[in-house]
This record gives sequence, C-alpha cells and structure tokens, in this order.
Amino acid sequence: MTQSKSLPADGAHTVTPEGAPPSASRSSIRQLAAASVGNAAEWYDWYAYSFLAVYFADRVFPKGSGNSLVPLLSTFAVFAVGFFMRPVGGLLMGSIADRRGRRAALTATILLMGGGSLLVALTPTYASAGVLAPVVLVVARLVQGLSVGGEFAASTTFLVESAGPGRRGLFSSFQYVSTTIGQLLASGIAALLAHLLTEGQMGDWGWRVPFLVGALISLVGFWIRQGAHETREVPHGTDAERPALFEALRRHPRESLLICGITAGGTLAYYTWTTYLPTYAQVNAGFDKGDALIASTLSLAFFAVLQPLGGLLSDRVGRRPLLIGFALGFAILAVPLLHAITSAFLSLLLVQCAGMVLLTGYTSIAAAVNAEIFPARVRAAGIGFPYSLTVALFGGTAPYLGTWFKQSGHPGAFPWYVAGLCLVSACVYAVLPETAKRPLDR
Repeated sequence: MTQSKSLPADGAHTVTPEGAPPSASRSSIRQLAAASVGNAAEWYDWYAYSFLAVYFADRVFPKGSGNSLVPLLSTFAVFAVGFFMRPVGGLLMGSIADRRGRRAALTATILLMGGGSLLVALTPTYASAGVLAPVVLVVARLVQGLSVGGEFAASTTFLVESAGPGRRGLFSSFQYVSTTIGQLLASGIAALLAHLLTEGQMGDWGWRVPFLVGALISLVGFWIRQGAHETREVPHGTDAERPALFEALRRHPRESLLICGITAGGTLAYYTWTTYLPTYAQVNAGFDKGDALIASTLSLAFFAVLQPLGGLLSDRVGRRPLLIGFALGFAILAVPLLHAITSAFLSLLLVQCAGMVLLTGYTSIAAAVNAEIFPARVRAAGIGFPYSLTVALFGGTAPYLGTWFKQSGHPGAFPWYVAGLCLVSACVYAVLPETAKRPLDR
C-alpha cells in the first residue's frame, strides 16, 4: 500500500496519511507521548539499578570470605542476568505485538517493568530473609530484562508506524531521546538522594525510593498508553492466521542477520560512550570520579538534543549516509578519541561530545531502519529477538571487555575492538538498501 488508513476519531487504528486533517498533529503528539513516556520509564528503572547497586549490595547479598567486593560483584552479576533476558523479551513481547497488536505489547511491557521495580523496592534484606532476599532480586531483574527487551521491539514498531509520510526518521529518533531522559532522571534522583541522605540512610532505606518512584512512573506510562491508537489491525480469525513465534526467523533469515549487522557496531559504540566511558577515563587516565559523572551527564543532555536533528536529516538525505558516516567515523576516530582522554575535565567532555555527534548517525534512525526492513506481519518479533541478542552480546559486554583488556595488560586493545566492530557494521551499511523513501508495509 502506498498510503495508510485515516485515523478514526474514536481512536481505533493508526497512521496519518498524506493530506491528514488538523487533528492528526494532536494524534501524533499522543502517539509520541505514549511511546516516549513508557520508554523513559523502562530505562529509568533499568539504569536506577546500576546507579544504586553500591548502596544495597551488602544488604541483599552476604559477604563471602570477608571480601567486601563479593556483594557488589553478585549484584552486577544479577544485572547481567537481566541483560540476557532481553532477547527472550524481544521475542515474546514482539510476538504479542504482532499477534495481539502493538498497544497490547506496550501495555504488557510497562506493567512488567513497574512490577519489577516495585519488587526491587520491596526486596528484603539478607539479614531478615536469608537466601530469599537475593532470590527476590533475581526474579525482579528477570522481569525487568524481559520488559526492556520487549519494549524496544514494541515501541520501535509503534513509533515508526505512527509516523506520517517523510517523518519516520524523526519519530524513530524519540526512541533514544526518551531512553536518555530515563537515564538522566535515574542518575539525577540517585544523586539528589545521595546528597540529601547520609550513607547509612541510603543503605537502610534511601535506595528503595527511586524504585518506588519508578513504579509510579510506570503507572503514568500505563495510563498514557491506554489512550494511544493501535497502529496495525491484527487478524480477527483463529491463532493459525496470526504469525507463529519463530516465523520471522524462519521466513526472513536474511533480514534477521541484517538486524544483527546493523546493530553490532552501534550498540558497542553506544554503551562505550554513554555508560562505560566515565569508568574508562578513571581506569586509564586517572580521571576524577565526580568530574567523570558530570561530563557524562552534560554529554548525555547534548546527545538527547541531537537525536531529532539526526532523524530529520535522514528523512531528507536517506538512512545510509548517516549510518555509513557513523560507522566510518568510529572506525577511523575511535582509537585517537579514546587515547585523547587525559585527567583534564575538558578532554573527556570533548571526547564524549564528539562521539555523541558520530553516534547520532546510528541512534537517531536505528528504530526506523529496523522497522523498514521487516513486513508488518512479523515486524515486532523480527526486530526484537536479533536486536536484543546483539545488544546482549556486544553492548552488554562492553564494560566487561574494556576492564578485561586493562587487567590483561592491553588497555590499548579496547579502542581497536570498537573501531573494528564499527568497520564490520560499515560493510553491512554499504550493501543495505535505502528505505527512507519507500512506503512502509502496513
């Protein structure tokens, strides 16, 4: 189809066609809010765990052999477990989005994340509940990992299908705008509580507050999503007429592999620049911890502002130029940029901001590119599983590998690893068909 159905006034099925009525812009804002608020809530909860782990680690896990690092290591091991639940969430929630509708999946993911956040907030201490305490925390992180994996699949599809003609890149950019807002909100609330409360108060009860806030934000996101319009009418017949769980992988193996190739360099660069770089600067350049967090916060705010600009540009010039520019930029500049970090505040801030400019070529349009590859019937599940699996393999392991290279006596190898994987993705982008001007399969 070359154009989509009109948006009914009663709020049934989606997208704004050419020559849309004035109410279409209000509908577009509603759609953006439904995806963005929920996505911000999802990532707020996800990042709050990593920011606050240092406060609740020794409350939930027992110390082993007198080593004070054991509880913290156990806490981050649970974080990793949640990461590897994301492919499962991408497959299951993506399948729900394809079989029951995008809004059904968005509702499920926001409720799961809110429930997981509440469960973390209510996790008992090891002193009061024994082994039940870490078990509850593990269950909470499994639920949150399932939710985050499904959120990208559902919200990506929902955002791009909600966009009007020539606006898919712009709409897709809000995926990372809302993700960054969630990350900044989590770090801001954690920092505020750490400033207002004593170390003892943070350890006793203060660390629970952000997770309770996350549960409340999820309820707000749930309410907003209830008013969103469905973007694709699913079959009303028997389950046999709906896509099977592994249909996308079975019928579209080339597209699934393309998602992996598109994502590999982008997710490694993203987690390196947005999550690991402060630690990299501390470990390799003796950078002050507090200054590193300030530089990271400023660069993240700059990054959020860049996303809509990248999305708009891609709607004009196409997806491939931005993707190739991102990948070749990191392939050439990752090593000199990471080696340019010194103990001076300005060096880290400039390196982070330079990386954010390059990274925008990928993040601002990743949702659009992924959605434009798959047909509507299996779009959410087709995106969800290979994307989340690739993120878990390359993005989730970035901090670990960076630290491992340092401990192995080869700190200079990590920048080359980033450059090399981005070069691999550049090869994928070079053969990727241009999809910006193609009508989206409905």
